[in-house]
Amino acid sequence: MDIGQLIAGPFGATMLGDFGAEVIKVEQPGIGDALRGTPVDGKAQRSGNWLVEARNKKSITLNLRVEAGQKILKDLVKQTDVLFENFTPGTLERWNIGWDELRAVNPRLIMVRVSGYGQEGPYSKRSGYDRIALGFSGYMYPTGFPDRFPVRPAFPTADYNTGTFGALAAMFALYQRDQQGGPDAEGQLIDLALYEAPFRITADMMHKHMLTGDNRERIGNRNPTFSPAGTFETKDGRYVQIAAGGDAVFRRLVEAMGMPELAEDPRYARSKDRITRPDELEKILADWIAERDFHDIEERLVGNNVPFGGIYTASDIAEDPHYAARENIADIPDAEEGTVRMPAPLPKLKRTPGRIAHAGPPLGQHNAEIYGGMLKLSDGDLEALAEDGVI
Repeated sequence: MDIGQLIAGPFGATMLGDFGAEVIKVEQPGIGDALRGTPVDGKAQRSGNWLVEARNKKSITLNLRVEAGQKILKDLVKQTDVLFENFTPGTLERWNIGWDELRAVNPRLIMVRVSGYGQEGPYSKRSGYDRIALGFSGYMYPTGFPDRFPVRPAFPTADYNTGTFGALAAMFALYQRDQQGGPDAEGQLIDLALYEAPFRITADMMHKHMLTGDNRERIGNRNPTFSPAGTFETKDGRYVQIAAGGDAVFRRLVEAMGMPELAEDPRYARSKDRITRPDELEKILADWIAERDFHDIEERLVGNNVPFGGIYTASDIAEDPHYAARENIADIPDAEEGTVRMPAPLPKLKRTPGRIAHAGPPLGQHNAEIYGGMLKLSDGDLEALAEDGVI
Protein backbone atom coordinates (compact mmCIF):
# COMPACT_ATOMS: atom_id res chain seq x y z
CA MET A 1 0.00 0.00 0.00
CA ASP A 2 1.26 3.45 -0.97
CA ILE A 3 -0.32 6.29 0.99
CA GLY A 4 2.40 8.85 0.24
CA GLN A 5 2.79 11.76 -2.15
CA LEU A 6 5.10 12.63 -5.04
CA ILE A 7 8.25 10.49 -5.43
CA ALA A 8 10.49 9.66 -2.47
CA GLY A 9 8.10 7.28 -0.68
CA PRO A 10 5.90 6.15 -3.59
CA PHE A 11 8.81 5.25 -5.89
CA GLY A 12 9.73 2.35 -3.61
CA ALA A 13 6.22 0.97 -4.12
CA THR A 14 6.56 1.55 -7.87
CA MET A 15 9.67 -0.62 -7.97
CA LEU A 16 7.94 -3.44 -6.11
CA GLY A 17 4.95 -3.11 -8.43
CA ASP A 18 7.21 -3.54 -11.44
CA PHE A 19 8.13 -7.00 -10.17
CA GLY A 20 4.74 -8.37 -9.25
CA ALA A 21 3.54 -6.77 -6.03
CA GLU A 22 -0.10 -5.72 -5.96
CA VAL A 23 0.17 -2.04 -5.05
CA ILE A 24 -2.80 -0.05 -3.81
CA LYS A 25 -2.34 3.70 -4.17
CA VAL A 26 -4.37 5.69 -1.63
CA GLU A 27 -5.25 9.23 -2.76
CA GLN A 28 -7.18 12.18 -1.40
CA PRO A 29 -10.73 12.26 -2.88
CA GLY A 30 -11.15 14.78 -5.69
CA ILE A 31 -7.52 15.91 -5.65
CA GLY A 32 -5.29 12.87 -5.80
CA ASP A 33 -1.55 12.68 -5.42
CA ALA A 34 0.29 15.96 -6.03
CA LEU A 35 2.30 14.15 -8.73
CA ARG A 36 -0.80 14.27 -10.91
CA GLY A 37 -0.48 18.03 -11.23
CA THR A 38 -3.03 20.75 -10.49
CA PRO A 39 -6.66 19.64 -11.04
CA VAL A 40 -8.32 21.21 -14.10
CA ASP A 41 -12.02 22.07 -13.89
CA GLY A 42 -12.21 20.00 -10.74
CA LYS A 43 -10.82 16.90 -12.42
CA ALA A 44 -7.61 15.22 -11.25
CA GLN A 45 -4.99 15.04 -14.00
CA ARG A 46 -2.53 12.42 -15.18
CA SER A 47 0.75 14.23 -15.69
CA GLY A 48 3.70 12.58 -17.44
CA ASN A 49 5.31 11.92 -14.06
CA TRP A 50 2.12 10.30 -12.83
CA LEU A 51 1.79 8.05 -15.87
CA VAL A 52 5.31 6.73 -15.28
CA GLU A 53 5.66 6.60 -11.50
CA ALA A 54 2.14 5.38 -10.67
CA ARG A 55 2.29 2.59 -13.23
CA ASN A 56 1.01 -0.81 -12.12
CA LYS A 57 -0.71 0.77 -9.09
CA LYS A 58 -4.41 0.53 -8.29
CA SER A 59 -5.85 3.91 -7.36
CA ILE A 60 -8.39 4.23 -4.57
CA THR A 61 -9.64 7.41 -2.94
CA LEU A 62 -9.72 7.70 0.85
CA ASN A 63 -9.79 10.68 3.20
CA LEU A 64 -7.27 9.82 5.91
CA ARG A 65 -8.11 12.99 7.83
CA VAL A 66 -11.49 11.72 9.02
CA GLU A 67 -12.28 8.90 11.43
CA ALA A 68 -14.24 6.86 8.90
CA GLY A 69 -11.31 6.98 6.47
CA GLN A 70 -8.87 5.98 9.19
CA LYS A 71 -10.99 2.97 10.06
CA ILE A 72 -11.09 1.86 6.43
CA LEU A 73 -7.31 2.21 6.16
CA LYS A 74 -6.86 -0.01 9.22
CA ASP A 75 -9.16 -2.61 7.67
CA LEU A 76 -7.03 -2.58 4.52
CA VAL A 77 -3.80 -2.74 6.56
CA LYS A 78 -4.98 -6.03 8.07
CA GLN A 79 -4.38 -7.55 4.63
CA THR A 80 -1.23 -5.57 3.76
CA ASP A 81 2.40 -6.71 3.81
CA VAL A 82 4.16 -3.37 3.22
CA LEU A 83 2.99 0.21 3.60
CA PHE A 84 4.92 3.21 2.21
CA GLU A 85 4.35 6.77 3.49
CA ASN A 86 6.24 10.06 3.40
CA PHE A 87 4.26 12.51 5.51
CA THR A 88 5.96 14.91 7.92
CA PRO A 89 6.69 13.02 11.17
CA GLY A 90 3.76 13.24 13.56
CA THR A 91 1.11 13.65 10.85
CA LEU A 92 -0.09 10.05 10.83
CA GLU A 93 -0.01 9.98 14.62
CA ARG A 94 -2.39 12.97 14.69
CA TRP A 95 -4.68 11.02 12.39
CA ASN A 96 -4.51 7.92 14.64
CA ILE A 97 -2.85 5.83 11.93
CA GLY A 98 0.77 5.96 13.06
CA TRP A 99 3.07 2.96 13.45
CA ASP A 100 1.72 1.91 16.83
CA GLU A 101 -1.91 2.00 15.67
CA LEU A 102 -1.24 0.13 12.42
CA ARG A 103 1.01 -2.46 14.02
CA ALA A 104 -1.77 -3.14 16.53
CA VAL A 105 -4.14 -4.24 13.74
CA ASN A 106 -1.44 -6.15 11.81
CA PRO A 107 1.68 -7.18 13.75
CA ARG A 108 3.24 -8.53 10.53
CA LEU A 109 3.10 -5.15 8.80
CA ILE A 110 6.28 -3.63 7.38
CA MET A 111 6.03 0.15 7.30
CA VAL A 112 8.47 2.24 5.25
CA ARG A 113 8.49 5.81 6.54
CA VAL A 114 10.26 8.46 4.46
CA SER A 115 10.73 12.01 5.70
CA GLY A 116 13.14 14.88 5.24
CA TYR A 117 15.24 14.22 8.34
CA GLY A 118 13.86 10.95 9.72
CA GLN A 119 11.41 10.15 12.50
CA GLU A 120 13.91 11.02 15.23
CA GLY A 121 16.56 13.68 15.81
CA PRO A 122 16.54 17.44 16.42
CA TYR A 123 15.55 18.24 12.81
CA SER A 124 12.86 15.56 12.46
CA LYS A 125 9.95 18.02 12.32
CA ARG A 126 11.49 20.10 9.54
CA SER A 127 10.06 19.88 6.04
CA GLY A 128 12.28 18.17 3.51
CA TYR A 129 12.45 18.25 -0.27
CA ASP A 130 14.89 16.82 -2.78
CA ARG A 131 17.13 19.88 -3.11
CA ILE A 132 17.15 20.44 0.66
CA ALA A 133 18.28 16.85 1.18
CA LEU A 134 20.98 17.11 -1.50
CA GLY A 135 22.42 20.16 0.23
CA PHE A 136 22.27 18.66 3.73
CA SER A 137 23.76 15.32 2.62
CA GLY A 138 27.03 16.79 1.32
CA TYR A 139 26.21 15.49 -2.17
CA MET A 140 25.61 18.90 -3.70
CA TYR A 141 28.48 21.01 -2.34
CA PRO A 142 31.19 19.51 -4.64
CA THR A 143 28.90 19.52 -7.69
CA GLY A 144 29.61 22.19 -10.29
CA PHE A 145 32.51 24.43 -11.28
CA PRO A 146 34.90 26.10 -8.82
CA ASP A 147 34.03 29.66 -9.86
CA ARG A 148 30.28 29.18 -9.36
CA PHE A 149 27.88 28.13 -6.62
CA PRO A 150 26.92 24.44 -6.19
CA VAL A 151 24.59 22.96 -8.81
CA ARG A 152 21.61 20.71 -8.17
CA PRO A 153 21.38 17.67 -10.46
CA ALA A 154 18.72 18.02 -13.16
CA PHE A 155 16.59 15.20 -11.72
CA PRO A 156 15.39 14.60 -8.13
CA THR A 157 18.31 12.39 -7.17
CA ALA A 158 17.54 12.29 -3.45
CA ASP A 159 13.92 11.34 -4.08
CA TYR A 160 14.66 8.49 -6.46
CA ASN A 161 17.60 7.13 -4.47
CA THR A 162 15.52 7.19 -1.30
CA GLY A 163 12.69 5.36 -3.06
CA THR A 164 15.17 2.74 -4.23
CA PHE A 165 16.53 2.35 -0.70
CA GLY A 166 12.93 2.02 0.49
CA ALA A 167 12.19 -0.85 -1.90
CA LEU A 168 15.44 -2.57 -0.94
CA ALA A 169 14.73 -2.13 2.77
CA ALA A 170 11.22 -3.53 2.33
CA MET A 171 12.67 -6.64 0.68
CA PHE A 172 15.21 -7.03 3.50
CA ALA A 173 12.37 -6.84 6.03
CA LEU A 174 10.15 -9.24 4.08
CA TYR A 175 12.98 -11.77 3.87
CA GLN A 176 13.68 -11.45 7.58
CA ARG A 177 10.00 -11.85 8.43
CA ASP A 178 9.07 -14.66 6.07
CA GLN A 179 12.31 -16.66 5.63
CA GLN A 180 14.14 -16.13 8.89
CA GLY A 181 11.33 -15.31 11.29
CA GLY A 182 8.68 -17.91 10.47
CA PRO A 183 4.87 -17.72 10.27
CA ASP A 184 4.47 -15.87 13.57
CA ALA A 185 7.25 -13.34 13.00
CA GLU A 186 6.38 -9.68 13.29
CA GLY A 187 7.05 -6.96 10.75
CA GLN A 188 9.07 -3.85 11.49
CA LEU A 189 9.38 -0.12 11.01
CA ILE A 190 11.81 1.27 8.42
CA ASP A 191 12.86 4.88 9.02
CA LEU A 192 14.40 6.62 5.99
CA ALA A 193 15.56 10.23 5.99
CA LEU A 194 15.65 11.86 2.56
CA TYR A 195 19.26 12.99 2.97
CA GLU A 196 20.57 9.55 3.97
CA ALA A 197 20.54 7.88 0.54
CA PRO A 198 22.58 10.65 -1.17
CA PHE A 199 24.86 10.80 1.88
CA ARG A 200 25.51 7.06 1.52
CA ILE A 201 26.71 7.49 -2.06
CA THR A 202 29.22 10.28 -1.34
CA ALA A 203 31.94 7.60 -1.52
CA ASP A 204 35.01 8.42 0.60
CA MET A 205 34.12 12.05 1.29
CA MET A 206 33.88 11.59 5.06
CA HIS A 207 36.87 9.28 5.26
CA LYS A 208 39.12 11.82 3.56
CA HIS A 209 37.77 14.60 5.76
CA MET A 210 38.54 12.51 8.83
CA LEU A 211 42.13 11.96 7.66
CA THR A 212 42.93 15.46 6.39
CA GLY A 213 40.26 17.83 7.67
CA ASP A 214 39.74 19.02 4.10
CA ASN A 215 36.43 19.35 2.28
CA ARG A 216 36.02 18.12 -1.29
CA GLU A 217 35.66 21.17 -3.53
CA ARG A 218 34.09 21.71 -6.94
CA ILE A 219 36.26 20.82 -9.92
CA GLY A 220 33.68 20.76 -12.70
CA ASN A 221 33.69 17.62 -14.84
CA ARG A 222 37.17 16.50 -13.90
CA ASN A 223 37.97 13.48 -11.79
CA PRO A 224 39.88 14.31 -8.58
CA THR A 225 42.02 11.17 -8.74
CA PHE A 226 43.06 10.76 -12.39
CA SER A 227 43.54 12.64 -15.64
CA PRO A 228 42.57 13.09 -18.41
CA ALA A 229 38.87 12.85 -17.65
CA GLY A 230 36.33 15.40 -18.70
CA THR A 231 33.66 16.72 -21.02
CA PHE A 232 34.42 18.23 -24.42
CA GLU A 233 32.57 19.74 -27.40
CA THR A 234 32.87 18.28 -30.90
CA LYS A 235 33.03 20.13 -34.20
CA ASP A 236 29.37 19.31 -34.88
CA GLY A 237 28.22 20.71 -31.53
CA ARG A 238 27.82 17.55 -29.48
CA TYR A 239 29.29 16.85 -26.05
CA VAL A 240 31.44 13.84 -25.29
CA GLN A 241 33.08 12.37 -22.22
CA ILE A 242 36.45 10.69 -21.99
CA ALA A 243 37.99 8.83 -19.04
CA ALA A 244 41.58 7.80 -19.75
CA GLY A 245 43.39 8.11 -16.43
CA GLY A 246 45.17 4.76 -16.35
CA ASP A 247 48.57 4.56 -18.01
CA ALA A 248 47.59 1.81 -20.48
CA VAL A 249 44.34 3.59 -21.41
CA PHE A 250 46.18 6.87 -21.83
CA ARG A 251 48.57 5.23 -24.31
CA ARG A 252 45.61 3.92 -26.30
CA LEU A 253 44.03 7.38 -26.26
CA VAL A 254 47.05 9.23 -27.62
CA GLU A 255 47.60 6.51 -30.24
CA ALA A 256 44.02 7.02 -31.44
CA MET A 257 44.67 10.76 -31.52
CA GLY A 258 47.79 10.25 -33.64
CA MET A 259 49.97 11.66 -30.83
CA PRO A 260 51.76 8.57 -29.42
CA GLU A 261 54.69 10.71 -28.31
CA LEU A 262 52.59 12.07 -25.44
CA ALA A 263 52.75 8.68 -23.72
CA GLU A 264 56.56 8.98 -23.63
CA ASP A 265 56.62 12.61 -22.52
CA PRO A 266 57.82 12.62 -18.87
CA ARG A 267 55.16 15.21 -18.05
CA TYR A 268 52.36 12.82 -19.03
CA ALA A 269 53.76 9.29 -19.01
CA ARG A 270 52.56 8.39 -15.51
CA SER A 271 49.20 8.90 -13.90
CA LYS A 272 50.69 10.65 -10.87
CA ASP A 273 52.28 13.21 -13.19
CA ARG A 274 49.20 13.74 -15.37
CA ILE A 275 46.99 14.54 -12.40
CA THR A 276 49.18 17.58 -11.69
CA ARG A 277 48.62 18.97 -15.21
CA PRO A 278 44.91 18.68 -15.96
CA ASP A 279 44.75 22.08 -17.70
CA GLU A 280 47.47 21.16 -20.20
CA LEU A 281 45.96 17.79 -21.02
CA GLU A 282 42.42 19.12 -21.30
CA LYS A 283 43.61 21.81 -23.71
CA ILE A 284 45.26 19.19 -25.95
CA LEU A 285 42.16 16.99 -25.88
CA ALA A 286 39.72 19.87 -26.34
CA ASP A 287 41.58 21.15 -29.42
CA TRP A 288 41.74 17.69 -30.99
CA ILE A 289 38.05 16.99 -30.37
CA ALA A 290 36.93 20.44 -31.57
CA GLU A 291 38.37 19.67 -35.00
CA ARG A 292 36.34 16.48 -35.47
CA ASP A 293 32.73 15.35 -35.69
CA PHE A 294 31.19 13.08 -33.08
CA HIS A 295 31.12 9.92 -35.18
CA ASP A 296 34.74 10.32 -36.26
CA ILE A 297 35.84 10.61 -32.63
CA GLU A 298 33.63 7.70 -31.60
CA GLU A 299 35.09 5.45 -34.30
CA ARG A 300 38.68 6.29 -33.37
CA LEU A 301 38.34 6.02 -29.59
CA VAL A 302 35.95 3.09 -29.32
CA GLY A 303 38.01 1.31 -31.95
CA ASN A 304 41.07 1.71 -29.73
CA ASN A 305 39.24 0.63 -26.55
CA VAL A 306 39.22 4.06 -24.91
CA PRO A 307 36.35 4.75 -22.46
CA PHE A 308 34.23 7.22 -24.42
CA GLY A 309 30.61 8.27 -24.60
CA GLY A 310 28.29 11.02 -25.73
CA ILE A 311 26.15 13.12 -23.42
CA TYR A 312 22.73 12.03 -24.58
CA THR A 313 19.50 13.95 -24.92
CA ALA A 314 16.12 12.20 -24.80
CA SER A 315 16.16 12.26 -28.62
CA ASP A 316 19.53 10.52 -28.68
CA ILE A 317 18.27 7.84 -26.29
CA ALA A 318 15.10 7.26 -28.33
CA GLU A 319 17.18 6.65 -31.48
CA ASP A 320 20.07 4.67 -29.99
CA PRO A 321 20.28 0.99 -31.08
CA HIS A 322 21.72 -0.16 -27.74
CA TYR A 323 18.72 1.12 -25.80
CA ALA A 324 16.49 -0.62 -28.33
CA ALA A 325 18.42 -3.91 -28.20
CA ARG A 326 18.20 -4.04 -24.41
CA GLU A 327 14.53 -3.04 -24.45
CA ASN A 328 15.16 -0.22 -21.98
CA ILE A 329 12.23 1.83 -23.26
CA ALA A 330 8.67 0.58 -22.95
CA ASP A 331 5.69 1.74 -25.01
CA ILE A 332 2.56 1.24 -22.91
CA PRO A 333 -0.94 1.42 -24.45
CA ASP A 334 -3.32 3.75 -22.61
CA ALA A 335 -7.02 4.39 -23.20
CA GLU A 336 -6.69 8.17 -22.74
CA GLU A 337 -3.14 8.90 -23.87
CA GLY A 338 -2.75 6.43 -26.70
CA THR A 339 0.79 5.24 -26.10
CA VAL A 340 2.96 6.24 -23.14
CA ARG A 341 6.72 5.92 -23.53
CA MET A 342 8.69 5.34 -20.33
CA PRO A 343 11.73 3.54 -18.87
CA ALA A 344 11.20 -0.21 -18.77
CA PRO A 345 11.43 -2.06 -15.42
CA LEU A 346 14.93 -2.25 -14.01
CA PRO A 347 16.98 -4.11 -12.91
CA LYS A 348 16.72 -6.81 -15.56
CA LEU A 349 15.91 -10.24 -14.14
CA LYS A 350 16.28 -13.00 -16.72
CA ARG A 351 13.87 -15.56 -15.26
CA THR A 352 11.32 -13.26 -13.63
CA PRO A 353 11.52 -9.91 -15.44
CA GLY A 354 9.47 -6.92 -14.40
CA ARG A 355 6.41 -5.87 -16.37
CA ILE A 356 4.17 -2.84 -16.80
CA ALA A 357 0.48 -3.70 -16.83
CA HIS A 358 -0.71 -0.13 -17.24
CA ALA A 359 0.33 3.50 -16.85
CA GLY A 360 -0.66 5.57 -13.83
CA PRO A 361 -4.44 5.18 -13.49
CA PRO A 362 -7.28 7.71 -13.29
CA LEU A 363 -8.19 8.81 -9.77
CA GLY A 364 -10.21 6.20 -7.89
CA GLN A 365 -10.35 3.81 -10.82
CA HIS A 366 -10.07 0.78 -8.54
CA ASN A 367 -12.41 1.80 -5.72
CA ALA A 368 -15.02 -0.84 -6.54
CA GLU A 369 -12.41 -3.57 -7.05
CA ILE A 370 -10.50 -2.95 -3.81
CA TYR A 371 -13.32 -1.95 -1.48
CA GLY A 372 -15.70 -4.54 -2.88
CA GLY A 373 -13.11 -7.31 -3.10
CA MET A 374 -10.97 -6.83 0.00
CA LEU A 375 -13.50 -5.26 2.38
CA LYS A 376 -16.72 -6.70 0.87
CA LEU A 377 -18.38 -3.27 0.74
CA SER A 378 -21.51 -3.04 -1.39
CA ASP A 379 -22.29 -0.48 -4.07
CA GLY A 380 -24.61 1.19 -1.59
CA ASP A 381 -21.81 1.37 0.98
CA LEU A 382 -19.53 3.02 -1.57
CA GLU A 383 -22.17 5.54 -2.59
CA ALA A 384 -22.72 6.54 1.04
CA LEU A 385 -18.99 6.87 1.68
CA ALA A 386 -18.61 9.02 -1.43
CA GLU A 387 -21.48 11.28 -0.37
CA ASP A 388 -19.82 11.75 3.03
CA GLY A 389 -16.48 12.66 1.41
CA VAL A 390 -14.72 9.60 2.84
CA ILE A 391 -13.82 8.14 -0.56
